[in-house]
Amino acid sequence: MRKRASFLAVLVLMLVMLAGCTGTPAEPPEPPVSPAPKVAKIGLGHLTSISKSTDLKVGEDGNPVPPAGQVDTVITAVAFDADGRVVQVAIDTSQSKVAFDKDLGLATDVSVLGETKVEMKDRYGMKRVSTIQKEWFEQARELEKWMIGKTVAEIKAMKTMERDPSHPHVPDVPELTSLVTITVQDYLAAVEEAYNNAVAVPEGGAKFGLGHVISLSSSKGYANVNGTETLPLAQVNTTLAATLFDTDGKVVATILDTCQTKVTYDKDGKVTNRTADLKSKKELGEAYGMKRASTIGKEWFEQAEELEKWMAGKTVSHIRDMKLTAGGDHPGVPDVAELKSLVTMTVGDYIAAVEESYANAKSVIQ
Repeated sequence: MRKRASFLAVLVLMLVMLAGCTGTPAEPPEPPVSPAPKVAKIGLGHLTSISKSTDLKVGEDGNPVPPAGQVDTVITAVAFDADGRVVQVAIDTSQSKVAFDKDLGLATDVSVLGETKVEMKDRYGMKRVSTIQKEWFEQARELEKWMIGKTVAEIKAMKTMERDPSHPHVPDVPELTSLVTITVQDYLAAVEEAYNNAVAVPEGGAKFGLGHVISLSSSKGYANVNGTETLPLAQVNTTLAATLFDTDGKVVATILDTCQTKVTYDKDGKVTNRTADLKSKKELGEAYGMKRASTIGKEWFEQAEELEKWMAGKTVSHIRDMKLTAGGDHPGVPDVAELKSLVTMTVGDYIAAVEESYANAKSVIQ
């Protein structure tokens, strides 16, 4: 009897152990989720050139070749984390041309707003000549993706090669050789400028975007009225906004600037300012010269900073509904109590640029 009891006890123990071995194994713990990167700074970078502007010339057939002022502005808006790594980036180029006729009158409808290469998308026409069959905006997006997670030093260290004399700095890194064939040196430099100009922002950023308004309307053709000459002028005003938004669509912070670029001509149709130092209004600082004519004694960059502060914490709808002056010599000036003594410049284009930055905003959560 005692042997039988011992046998049964051993049998039960074996069955218990067998059940434990054949049961469903415990699932391994899930790996910890890395926290989403936080935006610590945002910056706006740009490089402007008028080198492709042309003079009035005589062609091989003896007929005049009218001139054209061309303003190329490379634009980058970049969000960085506390370690200086790119969290989100937008790259674009404004390539605006103001054409004149043989008598130096305007041949371009300057009432039409300019477009960037990203806005033109397939209409830009790179795909049909691209060896990789990718349009400009598609290549720019691949370059942006490559930059995310990298520091400016790592971005600047990108290996490049000369594809041809017009493309001296094409990416020569395995991740991009089949995706990007545009020359990139200006985009890398503009990202570096964005980092050097970056400003600290509060926590809470969820989306980041670039907006712009491009106006040619200040351009002029040649005129001579009662002995008073007006010389030809191609002027491109590129208003920019780099804006960080929270999850509710409210502005966490924005950077506003304007590149007011002029190509000046003499009465013979020759460009007279090819070597000009081209700076934005913020870069000019006190040299812009608004303070001396300002009724509130504030320079352009000071007024822009006040407008940026006012926008913080507001939705695009709230900003768009700002009450503005309607009459007088300077319409479109803020008509709200908080800004009357701080901002006396026309602000419509800045509001439109911030609105576009919201429409273009991309998530900073990777």
